[in-house]
Amino acid sequence: MADIKQIGDAISSQFRGLNGRHPGQWPFIPRMLCGLGVLAFVILAGWYFYWDGQIEELNAGEKEEERLKEEYKTKVQQAINLEGLRKQKEQVGEYVATLEKQLPSKAEMDALLSDINQAGLGRGLQFELFKPGQVVVKDYYAELPIDIKVTGNYHDVGAFSSDIANLPRIVTLNNMNLSAGKDGALTLDAVAKTFRYLDAEEVAAQRKAAADKKAAAQKGAKK
Repeated sequence: MADIKQIGDAISSQFRGLNGRHPGQWPFIPRMLCGLGVLAFVILAGWYFYWDGQIEELNAGEKEEERLKEEYKTKVQQAINLEGLRKQKEQVGEYVATLEKQLPSKAEMDALLSDINQAGLGRGLQFELFKPGQVVVKDYYAELPIDIKVTGNYHDVGAFSSDIANLPRIVTLNNMNLSAGKDGALTLDAVAKTFRYLDAEEVAAQRKAAADKKAAAQKGAKK
């Protein structure tokens, strides 16, 4: 115990009378502790002002490297499948062209309405209502609803529905309702919808309307 006390007294004595003395003249232990403190301060300051930013840049660089690797793998895969993608694009283009051919132009609509009417008359059906409605213009096509009401026997009404589905132009029957009369005849109420592609003026008008709507929305958002 005496030795430990002597060692403690020796160490504590080195810290006496340091005020007013140059650190270079301090005893060994105070000089060593001061040096360690300065070293710790330099390390912390370097970490805060320099190394921390460098490590963040390094981490960001590693993440960017991983992102570029994944992007490279994706592009290599796309390059491998490029020929197949081109063929798929051609097939989709052909399919779209086929569908467009099934859409009449504005000038052909009258003939299509006549075809629908003749499909019913050809089956011996009696038209009680055949009323084209208001044209609804969509982004890439126009839709024309036609309210129809026909009366006939069961087989003729069924054949008429089949004839409508087999027209060279796209026509759908919607909101169909069948009712039986006292004489056994069936009455079909439905909305036939046909579609046509937009002409150049209508496409330009649609694009202008979309652009005006977008501009108005952006203007409203800024307010």
